[in-house]
Amino acid sequence: MFTNDQRQQERTGKYGTSRQQYLQELVNQFQNTSDEETKEKIAANLANFAYDPYNYSFLRQLNVLELFLDCITEPNEKLMEFGIGGICNSCVDPVNAAIITQCGGIPLVIKCLSSPVRNTVNYGLGALYYLCNKSNREEILKPEVIDVIKRYAAAQTVNASFSNLAKAFLDKHVS
Repeated sequence: MFTNDQRQQERTGKYGTSRQQYLQELVNQFQNTSDEETKEKIAANLANFAYDPYNYSFLRQLNVLELFLDCITEPNEKLMEFGIGGICNSCVDPVNAAIITQCGGIPLVIKCLSSPVRNTVNYGLGALYYLCNKSNREEILKPEVIDVIKRYAAAQTVNASFSNLAKAFLDKHVS
C-alpha cells in the first residue's frame, strides 16, 4: 500500500521513528556490518521500501539507489537480486531513473539479464523497460542486448514471466 504523510503519522504515532530516520538506520546497519546474511536482509528490506513513491525522496537523500547499484556488483547472488529488485522498484520514477543512469547503472542492469537467479532476470527486464528512453536508447538497445531479450520473449513455455516482460520491452522500445 502506498503511503502519505497522514498515513505515516498514524502508523508511527507521536513518538515513533520517522520513515527517513528508519531508512537511515537501515543504511547505517548495512554499511557497518560485514555479515553477508545481515546485508542480504537489509538490502531486501530497502528494496521493499523502494516501490512506494512516498519513500523516493528519502532513498535519494540517503543514496540508497547507489547502494542498490553497489549490490549488483557483488558476487553474492542474493545481494545482486535485492539490489536489482530495488532498482526495478524505484526506477518507475523519472528522477530515480536519471540517477541510476547517471551513476552507470545501465550496464549493471544489463548484466542482470545473464544471472542464474530468476528474480534477478525479471527485475533486470523490468528495470530496462522503465530506464530505456531517448537519451540512453543506444546504450540499452545494442544488438547483443536485444538478442537476449528476444530469446526471453520466445521462451513462453520455459518461463512465462520472462517472456511477458521481454515482449513488453520489445513492444515498447523496439517495434
